Amino acid sequence: MAKLYFYYASMNAGKSTTLLQADFNYRERGMATMLWTAQIDDRDRSGWINSRIGLAEPSRVYGRGTDLFAQANARVLEGPLACLLVDEAQFLTPEQVWQLARVADELNVPVLCYGLRTDFQGELFPGSAILLGIADTLVELKAVCHCGRKATMNLRIDDQGNAVVEGEQIGIGGNESYVALCRRHFSEAMKGC
Repeated sequence: MAKLYFYYASMNAGKSTTLLQADFNYRERGMATMLWTAQIDDRDRSGWINSRIGLAEPSRVYGRGTDLFAQANARVLEGPLACLLVDEAQFLTPEQVWQLARVADELNVPVLCYGLRTDFQGELFPGSAILLGIADTLVELKAVCHCGRKATMNLRIDDQGNAVVEGEQIGIGGNESYVALCRRHFSEAMKGC
């Protein structure tokens, strides 16, 4: 029986790198995979999963209206599919998470989702909330705060490096916009505003 996995972490924990390594392992053994990334994340080349260490692979792109079950089902009809991998899973809609559960349950294809658990205010992303609730397996990938503790929070910063405490939940950016911190240093930075 295939499973739905959620690999979650804060920024800079190597989520995309880990996804690309899993994809490589399948493909190295001659197994077909299906890669997906969020349309909204347009920092690098659209239609690619890019890691901070320079690894990259072409990918399908999902938006809010993409039916991931229908896409996976169509792909399975073409031939065996060993695994479906999703980057930036925090941007999935709740409906899309349930579609991915159907891929595992009905198509018997393992689904590996990689994404952030919480936003810059410590609130769950809607897609992440559903994944945390229904995934068969939860795996926390570790990032490190500047103090050496496990970083679990994502601090949004402005151009001067100051904490941003208000704004839209989704703000696309990398190291120039976010800092991974432990809860203690995140709380201190938010209180300083």
